[in-house]
Amino acid sequence: MHRHSHTAVGDPSGRARDPHDESQVSLSADAAESVLRQLSSARRELERTADRQRRFLADASHELLTPLAGLRTQLEVARLHPDETDLAELVDHTLRDVDRLQTVVSDLLTLVKAATIPPQGTRVADLKELVLAEVSTRTPRTPTLLRLIPGVAIHAVEHEIHRLLGNLLDNAQRHARGSVLVEVRQEGAHAEITVSDDGDGIAEADRERVFEPFIRLDQSRGRGRGGPGLGLAIAREIVRAHGGTIGVEDAPEGGVRFVVRLPLAEPPARPGPEGHPRPRSGSPDADRVVSGRRPG
Repeated sequence: MHRHSHTAVGDPSGRARDPHDESQVSLSADAAESVLRQLSSARRELERTADRQRRFLADASHELLTPLAGLRTQLEVARLHPDETDLAELVDHTLRDVDRLQTVVSDLLTLVKAATIPPQGTRVADLKELVLAEVSTRTPRTPTLLRLIPGVAIHAVEHEIHRLLGNLLDNAQRHARGSVLVEVRQEGAHAEITVSDDGDGIAEADRERVFEPFIRLDQSRGRGRGGPGLGLAIAREIVRAHGGTIGVEDAPEGGVRFVVRLPLAEPPARPGPEGHPRPRSGSPDADRVVSGRRPG
């Protein structure tokens, strides 16, 4: 009996070629190509991260050096012309620059902590109560309308949520023409907070960039009318640390609406008047409009 073998044409060794070898080579080539694509993607992401870090450091340095330069100039002028220096005016100007420095450093520390330290000391909190507490402590600037449904509860680090609300309200009041609207409601498995203004709005192309540290938008919503430009970056990191999302959309009032969605928690059990249960989210008694003018 003779055994037949298939020899590859042009194979100088005369050995038979196993068809499985070709499929293995093909699979190995595909796997190598996939790995190369992943490495290339990771490299691009690292480059983008490094670029963001460089811009962040450059912007932070600028924000810190600007008031320092002002301080040095004023003090050097005072040293050269002591007889012509108004001491009270000098102290006022230097204190303003020190305040600006303190604000920038404090905001930078808050941003880093919010982005790197997991929330600690959470408790179940009613968003309506948190909003009312934050609004009641603010000085009058712009009339604020509140539409707050009670019983919408989240797991919250309260001082962080107050910082989130404060930053969003600061931004809205800075750019509003006439009023600000704050709403709390339940959307599926999430609590939703919206803060709207009737200002100029934000272009769609800028709605992601607005959360970057030190971002500079156009004149109408630029940094010149506010602080160093870290408020919305801090707000985003606080929301992320609480497992939520934040986005920007058009407001019915014509300006911009910031929408925060956070995971719901079981509401705290609190009896209502005369032992009756308080209205739950979505009940007819829960949706009401409250005047948001803060006491002067």
